[in-house]
Amino acid sequence: MVDAASHEHVGSGADGSVNGFRQGRTLPLRVELARQLRRRRTQLLLGFLVLLPFILWAAFEFGKNGNNQRSGGFVDLATASAPNFVVFVLFAAGSFLLPMIVALFFGDTIASEASWSSLKYLLAMPIPRGRLLRQKALTSGLLSVFALVLLPAVALLVGVVFYGAGEAVSPTGDAITFSDSLLAMVFAVVYIVVNLLWVAGLAIFLSVTTDAPLGAVGGTVLVAILSQILDQITALGNARDYLPTHFSFAWSDLISTDIDWSDMTRGAFSALTYAAIFGLLAARRFRTKDITS
Repeated sequence: MVDAASHEHVGSGADGSVNGFRQGRTLPLRVELARQLRRRRTQLLLGFLVLLPFILWAAFEFGKNGNNQRSGGFVDLATASAPNFVVFVLFAAGSFLLPMIVALFFGDTIASEASWSSLKYLLAMPIPRGRLLRQKALTSGLLSVFALVLLPAVALLVGVVFYGAGEAVSPTGDAITFSDSLLAMVFAVVYIVVNLLWVAGLAIFLSVTTDAPLGAVGGTVLVAILSQILDQITALGNARDYLPTHFSFAWSDLISTDIDWSDMTRGAFSALTYAAIFGLLAARRFRTKDITS
């Protein structure tokens, strides 16, 4: 062994790394994605999203009252057609479940490694801090997008089977065809993904700040709940426009014959701004943080 080691000549580059080392080969995205998909919390969450539309259908099916009166809201129109059922599912999940999904994937990503005392070993491989944070964020983003698409896709399938491929009817009385409603649902999901970027930014910032995954996830969810509560206080006036959740349901304007894009535009800009601020803070914090776990 000593003789073999004496014949090895390992050079180093200008940055101190050994010859042959490539940062771009460390922590491949497919490896991290497969690793996260094997986690039980990911499997249980995706399974719950598949099951949720069936639970809601069962609630409507077995909870019908005798008079069957409707007041015209999205809840009352949920069983009118498959598109309406999808709209109801997104409304029901939009206040708490959808932000929690994004917070779970992003808030758990770095903090869980620290809680397992494996973060320092990942950095010692060596994986550059910037690349580690980027790969973790990309994996969390892919899982979040998949979850946000999975829920309405399953809801649409359940709606078509049990309620038919009819028109989408809004509480204001507007009705759009099934094909137009499918396009509206695609835009709605895209808007929801963009609108929840602020949740992703805040969650990953808290994830690099604390070693407790529950603290990062819970802190993000609490901020979302607080923002929703403050948004209900009309005395705040125009100040509510600056709350990250103020335009969360602006996508409902898509269920209309005359679409108003103004609220969705402002909601997307607000989410991107918050995401950029929290993302930069997360990168700065992670770059200078003393990793001891």
